[in-house]
Amino acid sequence: MLSLKYIVIPNFFTENGQSQAINLSYQIFGRPLYDAPIVMVNHALTGNSNVCGKKGWWNDLIGKNKCINTNVYTVLAFNIPGNGYDENQSNRIENYKDFTARDIARIFAEGLSLLKIHELFAVIGGSVGGAIAWELAALEPDLIHNLVPIATDWKSTDWLIANCHIQDALLNNSREPLVDARMHAMTLYRTPESLTSKFRRSENTNTIFNVESWLNHHGKILNERFNVSAYKLLNQVLRTVDITRGRSSFSAVASRISSNIHIVTINSDLFFKADENWETYVDLKLIKDNVTINEINSIHGHDAFLIEFGQLSKFLAPIFKTEISCNYETVLKKCI
Repeated sequence: MLSLKYIVIPNFFTENGQSQAINLSYQIFGRPLYDAPIVMVNHALTGNSNVCGKKGWWNDLIGKNKCINTNVYTVLAFNIPGNGYDENQSNRIENYKDFTARDIARIFAEGLSLLKIHELFAVIGGSVGGAIAWELAALEPDLIHNLVPIATDWKSTDWLIANCHIQDALLNNSREPLVDARMHAMTLYRTPESLTSKFRRSENTNTIFNVESWLNHHGKILNERFNVSAYKLLNQVLRTVDITRGRSSFSAVASRISSNIHIVTINSDLFFKADENWETYVDLKLIKDNVTINEINSIHGHDAFLIEFGQLSKFLAPIFKTEISCNYETVLKKCI
């Protein structure tokens, strides 16, 4: 957190016309900014900009000599405003229903513009982070060379909206909102098979099953490190993903995106279904040649993008594999 930097956007207007001052925080990893190709990483719902290094949540994927090699790339990660990572209460956002996923993408685009970044080698994100990547690509169709949405979708499905509705009810009505919302979410992030494999109906005591103890633990841990306003906002962002809203069909919007699109889905994901991603891939292949899809095979459901690093790294290696060079122009030509 000591390396957090800020961009001040004094008068941001949300899609519904509300004015809000935004303090957009971010972190830089790897090579200095403007010295190498830039990989932008979007965090998931309860994540943050600390993607690698000490307590980095994607250390298995990003770092020195890792799949996304910080010896080669500049890694940029914004915090979704209001996520509470900087522990500054004045940066919390209470009017969460004024924000959409597209608003967050617009804030990120403004941050990039103020940093004078006009091209990105890649934007990668899992879950809601990947959804914001989709929104950014639709907003700035020539900005990103490689769009890598993982365990996500370009729209919130009815199933996702329904579960976000339940999450919102828990966050507003429960006596322990973070605990209860997190326990509900964990059952969606995993699968019945994953929980069976992990617990096999084992008991912690005569009165509690280990699966219940596990859920209680996750609720308690999130309650200690997160805040309710952040959860409400991120849940609202999750339910409002739709790159076609107010535009036209998916094919028409996607046809304008110049990026190479590399979809990574998960066969057992109960949150962002693999079938939806395969349908997206088929639709894209009708209008674009530069699109691929890979599927993580796992019993662990949505959370597999944070578990199955061997498979994920294998899928991403062709995108990020490049000869190490200290010369920016040389690296850029090899990467793009």
